[in-house]
Amino acid sequence: MASRVLFNSQLTSAVKRAGVRFQTTSSVSGAEFVAQRDAMKAHAAPAAGTWKKISIFVCIPALLAAGINAYNLAEAHEAHMAHHPREYVKYPYINVRGKDFFWGKESLFFNPKVNFSAEE
Repeated sequence: MASRVLFNSQLTSAVKRAGVRFQTTSSVSGAEFVAQRDAMKAHAAPAAGTWKKISIFVCIPALLAAGINAYNLAEAHEAHMAHHPREYVKYPYINVRGKDFFWGKESLFFNPKVNFSAEE
């Protein structure tokens, strides 16, 4: 019992110290803190401008080009699949279910353009 009280008091005091340390600021006063923050902003301004330009003039066009490429590839794939449809082979282990879902035979992620129906 005495060890539990000792442990709880040590734990409580440690938590209180951590909270006080977390809530207090350093020994820097308010005016000094503002001056340090402004100096950091002035020091970081050129790098921030560089990264802003990189984001606008490199990343956005690269994302647009990648999106256009993905769209063109998807369209070409759809056209190819229209000429060469997939064959359905009914393996005995496909769509094995003990009972149907409460919304029907198909799973929640069923897509009739891609998946074969359990009815077939």
